[in-house]
Amino acid sequence: MAVVQLSKICKRYGSAGPVVVDNVDVTVGDGEFMVLLGPSGCGKSTTLRMIAGLETISSGTLSIDGRTVNDVPAKDRDIAMVFQSYALYPHMSVAENLAFGLRRRRTPPAEIERRVGEVARILGLTPYLARKPQALSGGQRQRVALGRAMVREPMVFLFDEPLSNLDAALRVATRNELIKQHHRLAATMIYVTHDQVEAMTMGTRICVMNGGRVAQVGAPLDVYWNPADTFVARFLGSPPMNLFTVPVAGARVGTAAIDAPLLRWSGAALAPLDGREAVLGVRAEDLHLAPEAAGAAPGRIRGRIFAVEPLGAETLVAIETEGGAECTARLPRDTRARVGEVVTLHFRPEAAFLFDPQSQAAIPALPAAGPLRTGAVH
Repeated sequence: MAVVQLSKICKRYGSAGPVVVDNVDVTVGDGEFMVLLGPSGCGKSTTLRMIAGLETISSGTLSIDGRTVNDVPAKDRDIAMVFQSYALYPHMSVAENLAFGLRRRRTPPAEIERRVGEVARILGLTPYLARKPQALSGGQRQRVALGRAMVREPMVFLFDEPLSNLDAALRVATRNELIKQHHRLAATMIYVTHDQVEAMTMGTRICVMNGGRVAQVGAPLDVYWNPADTFVARFLGSPPMNLFTVPVAGARVGTAAIDAPLLRWSGAALAPLDGREAVLGVRAEDLHLAPEAAGAAPGRIRGRIFAVEPLGAETLVAIETEGGAECTARLPRDTRARVGEVVTLHFRPEAAFLFDPQSQAAIPALPAAGPLRTGAVH
């Protein structure tokens, strides 16, 4: 079993320096694809480097396969790491790059030849084995970097933003290649990225980090539809979730421009907010220009259009409300909207989110009555 367990892991640079990773408690299951997701500076790469043994751990316990490895050198942890910069030897051929780590470990030549040939076949690198890295495309170089990790057959694969240097088309192709290889190898993989699309499409689970702390861990769609706080709600989603600070009156929130019934929450959950303000959240894809025919009276957001983005498959419409709040809706591609036009956007009450304005934490809702919007991607 290749279970990676981080127990209250902390990283501080210097005895009085700032804490850059703060009490990270995460367990990565055997064969799981865990994605560490967050903005630059949130501590995700530092966490990965501590798992790899490239950074010391200030406090806490890191175990791999049940063995504590805090003081175990990187070369003895049975992990393989794929870097953002490929890190290929320019003077070596593809075959020599793939075989380098095995030769350092004095693997028998016949076994090296077998592993290199098999990995080259799997990754489509066989025609390029004699080439040097400078004769390869970016996607081919990244496949060589992945292959160099695969030939070692480690317990754990670590990926530090490996697709950041690729163009959009190559990024999609290589992302699909990684998903395919994860299914084929059934290996434990930990992947660092700031790209929510990579996290949502690749991860068995995602760990969202913010300010060195874990904000939420869960299956991609669970986190998307049940964000723990406003940071997670805004970070997952493109466009980000629309958030409005609005007054609560009984079981409604509302101003002249924003109004909605709060059907997802019990009276007990709403009572402490009555007469106060709360943060209402609505995702762009849940907004419509006309109310849906069935169901309760919809929520509404009224404002003036200040931007229209026709994207072909869809149209993004951004409005500004009377109070100065901005809102983006993802509408059908045939939507006809003009800058300066005043419109009312509608949403089902079940599509609303509610957050505490002080803590920014989500206010727990009642269980969903309809189909649950949850689940892993793969």
